[in-house]
Amino acid sequence: MIDTTPGGPDTRRRMSIMDKLVALCAHRGFIYPSSEIYGGLNGFWDYGPLGCELRTNLKQAWWQRMVREREDVVGLDSSIIANPQTWIASGHVANFNDPMVDCRECKRRFRADQIAGEVCTEHKKRPLSECPLTEPRAFNLMLQTQIGASEDHSTLAYLRPETCQSIFLDFRRVMQSSRQSPPFGIAQIGKAFRNEITPRNFIFRSREFEQMEMQFFVPPDAAMEWFEHFREYRFGWLRDVGLRSESLRWHEHSDDELAHYAKVAYDIEFQFPFGWQELEGIHHRSDHDLRSHSEHSGKDLSYTDPESKERYTPFVVETSIGVDRCMLALLCDAYREEEVRGDTRTVLGLAASIAPIKAAVLPISKKLAEPAKKLATDLRRRFNTDFDVTGAIGKRYRRQDEIGTPYCVTYDFESETDKQVTIRERDSMEQVRLPLDSVATYLTERVLGF
Repeated sequence: MIDTTPGGPDTRRRMSIMDKLVALCAHRGFIYPSSEIYGGLNGFWDYGPLGCELRTNLKQAWWQRMVREREDVVGLDSSIIANPQTWIASGHVANFNDPMVDCRECKRRFRADQIAGEVCTEHKKRPLSECPLTEPRAFNLMLQTQIGASEDHSTLAYLRPETCQSIFLDFRRVMQSSRQSPPFGIAQIGKAFRNEITPRNFIFRSREFEQMEMQFFVPPDAAMEWFEHFREYRFGWLRDVGLRSESLRWHEHSDDELAHYAKVAYDIEFQFPFGWQELEGIHHRSDHDLRSHSEHSGKDLSYTDPESKERYTPFVVETSIGVDRCMLALLCDAYREEEVRGDTRTVLGLAASIAPIKAAVLPISKKLAEPAKKLATDLRRRFNTDFDVTGAIGKRYRRQDEIGTPYCVTYDFESETDKQVTIRERDSMEQVRLPLDSVATYLTERVLGF
């Protein structure tokens, strides 16, 4: 059994792995603090060259499964800033709050429901639960901005705290233009912003983040059937992009956890180094969203079935996952250290379909750089390919293992005569010798999984 006691040996081991992963992400160009040369800004992160590739591959894999492989889901890319009435109708202006407390000693601010494990920095790391705290008070998480040249109240607007509301606003327009009818869904990938009190755990909880959401509009009596469909559908996708079953579990929201709009809700939780946390939500939102926007806007967002003539406000089944949070789960699950002939090998065992670099071409000598580079150029037309001629071949293998590259192609002196190369697989380290003209097909079949 895993020891999950705070401060226990398993917790310390997991957090040590987290520290190593954060260092690797910065060193290898996955993720690092935004505006780092000025000391950074808490809750904001930049994605470097490898982080961009991994992030893009993850979003493409989601879009492929949620939109392109289905006839009943279409896409949307909406504005980050919406009419402020949107957030009044959705309840965010009145209800999107976290309970906040301040420590009277160190003057730091915390969420009232997350003080367990926090310490006061003014008194030799005394547990926060033993310090004087202010009474909890509501803190709205929406980030405000101003629209236009004046600064009066009429120009107040908000950076969206979630991507789904624009889907509801555009429901009728999208339904008509795409010639869809319930049951059908609208999917969107986009940035959202929340003024989190205490951003923490690397990119797990940030103030700027990206969501992948799909709202599925259904007749009221079909909502639970579709809810169960997407529970299975989404869990399967997480497995397909590389997360292990033992790292995932279901959590059903109790009555006191349910959002005001939800009839039933489940989270898929992932076992991060800092504990089990929400990764993706699947929610039965009833007709709350369309009904609320209909009432506030005065626009009818109901639907009339052309066959039965039944008129109803569609119910909504939502699937929602954060790009950043999903990336962190994938990195955590993929990271491992292995002993290989007395040496420690660090590996990111990412699924080939989402790995930032699919293959690396490694000439055994700089004298072979020209023909090897031609092979890399040919492969690059199909998928992201690295070319590395610097250092011993063993060290180059290790570099590629560390960034998750599933295949390395070694071009040696024999390749000049037999027109073959050696392909090494990352996880097993097994090698095969293949003709040059079959390399592209061999790799394509193994790395493009979506």
